[in-house]
Amino acid sequence: MSIKRRNFIQLSALAAGTAVMAGMQSCTQPAGTTAKPASGEAVRSMTDQVVPITLQERLGRVAKAQGLMQEQKIEALVLDSGTSLEYFTGVSWWPSERTMVAIIPARGEVRYVCPAFEEARLRELITIGREVLVWQEDESPYRQVAAAFREASITSGKIGMEERLRFFVLDGIRKEAPHLEYVSGDPVTIPCRMIKSAAELALMQKANDITLAAIRIGISGLKEGMSPSDFSAIVTQAHEQLGATPDFAMANFAQASALPHGSVKPQQLKKGDIVLMDCGCRVGGYCSDISRTIVFGAEPTQRQLDIWNLEKKAQAAGFAAARIGAACQEVDAAARKVLTDAGFGPGYALPGLPHRTGHGIGMDGHEWGNMVKGNMQPLQAGMCFSIEPNISIPGEFGVRLEDCAYMTADGPRWFSKPSISIREPFA
Repeated sequence: MSIKRRNFIQLSALAAGTAVMAGMQSCTQPAGTTAKPASGEAVRSMTDQVVPITLQERLGRVAKAQGLMQEQKIEALVLDSGTSLEYFTGVSWWPSERTMVAIIPARGEVRYVCPAFEEARLRELITIGREVLVWQEDESPYRQVAAAFREASITSGKIGMEERLRFFVLDGIRKEAPHLEYVSGDPVTIPCRMIKSAAELALMQKANDITLAAIRIGISGLKEGMSPSDFSAIVTQAHEQLGATPDFAMANFAQASALPHGSVKPQQLKKGDIVLMDCGCRVGGYCSDISRTIVFGAEPTQRQLDIWNLEKKAQAAGFAAARIGAACQEVDAAARKVLTDAGFGPGYALPGLPHRTGHGIGMDGHEWGNMVKGNMQPLQAGMCFSIEPNISIPGEFGVRLEDCAYMTADGPRWFSKPSISIREPFA
């Protein structure tokens, strides 16, 4: 779970009574009023036509994983409860202390190991594979994992463990099957999950469309004296009303905007404050992540305008550097050069850009494919990532413009079109 999701997913959704606005007419409404849409229309779901990932696509994912395992001489891949389990099998399962895993052999059908009292519930969810090995409360689940290996005729060789598999699960399995070699499952899971299909891109596009609409609503609800959590509640409710699963909604005002993930100090919005917003949701299990920066209720100062324009130039440079075959680090280098040429940094020094320029995104808000120095991963069609060369100026303010892009054979495409100007956050 990302820092942003962990910090903000638990914010309560307060009744805001807001709706999508065509502009920013309500940005200076007095405290105590409710944001209302310029059109007077109610907020409606945007997910009526969403097409979920099909069983056929998941079967294709399993087949691709098995092909990669055979190439890597990995006999099986063990999936703990979490994103990769859902990606390959469609099963969403809470990662409790009671071990439940899926085992994808290099050849043959997927098998599951779960608590005996949960078998009926698991079988309701299974669409890929049939075999379920169960363990009672006073038994070791890892003996059943070892049995699943034997059933798949795995008596020697390497077993891949996906990246988020918990240590106690690995430890239990290797004690029951010490004759096997346990290795990282990254050579299997990363090539599968990092390259998105057309169906995945469509779900991410919808999530981004909804988050843009939710941020519009959030901006329309800005009022003097409000707190960041007030803004978060408005956007959270908007995400829900628009048909998405809220993920996070963050805002920071004035000096606090210089901290990329916010401040715990109390904040109250004042006219002339920089407002840095960072929001995301999920549609069909796929994420959005968008940041916008505006000035509330007043004309921007020259300093605010100059830094905002520099941020926009850096984001555009990062996008231009995203070419098929180019290393991920080139996106970071291009965006960062704009800032260092303007006297910020160097490197991660402040004032400047204190973190990588972007991160991979998909079913998790932060995935493989980071735009960071040293990442030589070549950009390929289907890769998705953010471009967000944040400028942090301690004691003053911060500006971040974050939009996510995806690679096509012809180059990058935006999921959300970048801001036009500090006065026009939406294209």
